[in-house]
Amino acid sequence: MGAIKIAEDLFWVGVNDRTTDLFESFWPLPRGVSYNSYLVLDEKVALIDTVKRGFSNEFLANLEEVVDPGKIDYIIANHVEPDHSGALPLVRRLAPGARVLGTAKALDLLKKLYHMEEGLEAVKDGQRLELGKRALLFYETPFVHWPETMMTYLPEEEVLFSGDAFGGFGALDGGIFDDEVDLKYYESEILRYFSNIIGMYTNPTQRALQKLKELKIRTIAPTHGPVWRRKPEEIVRLYDRWSRMEGEPGVVLIYGSMYGNTERLAERVARGVIGGGAPLRVLDASRTHPSFLLAEAWRYKGLILGAPTYDGGIFLPVEGFLRLVQRKRLQNRIVGMFGSFGWSGGAVKGMRASIEELGWELIEPVVEVNGFPDEGALERGEALGRAVAERVMRHKSKI
Repeated sequence: MGAIKIAEDLFWVGVNDRTTDLFESFWPLPRGVSYNSYLVLDEKVALIDTVKRGFSNEFLANLEEVVDPGKIDYIIANHVEPDHSGALPLVRRLAPGARVLGTAKALDLLKKLYHMEEGLEAVKDGQRLELGKRALLFYETPFVHWPETMMTYLPEEEVLFSGDAFGGFGALDGGIFDDEVDLKYYESEILRYFSNIIGMYTNPTQRALQKLKELKIRTIAPTHGPVWRRKPEEIVRLYDRWSRMEGEPGVVLIYGSMYGNTERLAERVARGVIGGGAPLRVLDASRTHPSFLLAEAWRYKGLILGAPTYDGGIFLPVEGFLRLVQRKRLQNRIVGMFGSFGWSGGAVKGMRASIEELGWELIEPVVEVNGFPDEGALERGEALGRAVAERVMRHKSKI
């Protein structure tokens, strides 16, 4: 897209990646991802984050639209994960006099990643860097989502360069701002990004939000996804809710089925949810990547799990989802469960153990059937769906 002006002497110089199919070699990118980088022009020139190494040529072309890269004085490393620092060694070769600024932990990681030793300068929380007419302020935000992360604030323009926080999956289609793109799509991908990448670090996220709440923020410029200039408070509100793990009023039903018995039961459970008045999303764990399962579980307060017994335990796609949820430490969910088995059970017992470990609120009745579910089993499944939905909607009325 080339360089794009955000404010006077402030530019987006990032790139779109529409070819990488897996973020961190695991999370699907059906519509790619952007690597956002920003350039501040003043008496001193500051570059805030770079891009993934394979996109260095396009990145360099964007930089050259605005400034001779050799004139860059500072390279700010908010986050040194290689999708944001990969082009940094190239910029250093073009601007050998530039100082690389980051937290002490960031600089230690840069040394390990790129054997970079010269021109590194650690900054402290709240430190101010004078550029001329404007300045940059640095705020440490450790574990959002690596231990070295920080955010950079441009007070004169009230712009927060937030690193991976407030970012999302999806390449930027023609524009970079929240009022230029299909925000409904990006909000969904921002939730998936949050749950997949940031979600394990909810307490650090809350601490970062508290640290930044006194700043006047007109624009939020993350390293992935749209730049928030129309309603930056909206993405802050969403991050606050997601990091509190509150959940929207609604239910996601995640199930797996080998020969149709559990699926037949799932359909009646779904009818019960609708009868109980809750919004519903139904996902087949065998055919939906865990990335999307996790995002919907993070979205909704209610969760219903269904699985047949496999090898004496939980059907593997559902078990994998539960392991991911345990890894990400999702809390505060209202949950129901059902299952089926042939010669011996095990799925329901395994799911119950996981639910107890997570501390979720389990709604009865738990439904387990041997073989093909008869009408009585289907009625119990419908009752389960209704009970979860009604509990979720009662919870909604209390908040």
